[in-house]
Amino acid sequence: MTLRPEYSLGHSPYNAFLFAAIGEEQVGGPLTVLSALTRLGFDPWQEAARLAGLPRETAARVFAVTIAMLPEGDWKASESEAIAARLVNWLPGQVPQAIPLLQGEYVDNKRTKLRIATALAWGVLAAALLFFTLHLFSKNNFAFGHEAGVSIHG
Repeated sequence: MTLRPEYSLGHSPYNAFLFAAIGEEQVGGPLTVLSALTRLGFDPWQEAARLAGLPRETAARVFAVTIAMLPEGDWKASESEAIAARLVNWLPGQVPQAIPLLQGEYVDNKRTKLRIATALAWGVLAAALLFFTLHLFSKNNFAFGHEAGVSIHG
């Protein structure tokens, strides 16, 4: 299965924003927007698309709240608005088609395929068991009564 264009890192219009550094973490490495959003439980591309759809000032205020949720690095929580204003400038000017949320129909379709595959596997297993049982107890494999040298009468 191939990725949709919005998720392709090589061609995503959100790359400049997602790979921009918020600042340095306390451990010394750079913290990118992509890493920060992922750590906070956001889908980075969804959030970038949502922010790109807002006016820049609104996007900066909204993203400042997100930045304030992060543990401080080489920045202070009071600097989150300035950092957000700098970063939202990396969002694309014209908003490409928004990335839709995963539709229930897609999930239901996947579940249906999984159920069909499971039922098919159980059906094959049942048919194999039936064939094995019939073959095992056929007259060709076991001899009952006098032919086997076993006396039924005591």
